[in-house]
Amino acid sequence: MDLNAIFASPWGALLIFLLRIVDVSCDTMRVIFAIRGKRGIAAMLGFIQALVWIFAVANAVKHLDSILHVIGYAGGYATGTFVGVSLEQMIAYGVATVRIVTRKAGAEIADALRQRGYGVTEYPGLGRDGNVEIVHSVVQRGDLTDVLNIVNTKDRDAFVTVEEPKVLSGGIIPSREWTVGGRMARWMKGRQRA
Repeated sequence: MDLNAIFASPWGALLIFLLRIVDVSCDTMRVIFAIRGKRGIAAMLGFIQALVWIFAVANAVKHLDSILHVIGYAGGYATGTFVGVSLEQMIAYGVATVRIVTRKAGAEIADALRQRGYGVTEYPGLGRDGNVEIVHSVVQRGDLTDVLNIVNTKDRDAFVTVEEPKVLSGGIIPSREWTVGGRMARWMKGRQRA
């Protein structure tokens, strides 16, 4: 089987498209893991990404006279970005800080979150239009859908912000077993509700 002949054919454009999906998805995940301090995973993904990229770009450059190959290269990049971000959302690795500002349901939201095992801090505040209750929690990103559903059940008008903390020390952050299957099941369940 001659790879050069395959890459010269229209099937080569499809192969380049698929290789770009793999390499850009790996690159997206690599950046996310690097930002979160997971150097080993980031390095492994970087190796795979670079290896696939070299193979894809070498074959794309050989066939710049073919519009199919050029479209395959560019289309693979765009699709790879979409796939990479989707994978990151499915895996939902890491934690998130959730801040809930409500006029009426702070205690109910905090109690419901505690019953589910989340650590919660409550404190009073003063908003533009008067007194508010502020509920603050740090949760696994994979549990955000559950937390937001609890908030919506108790107060649809609550103001909610979600951020990614840079440093964590102490406190209560319920750990969830990290498995792709477990995250995928929670992601699918969340998609079915939407």
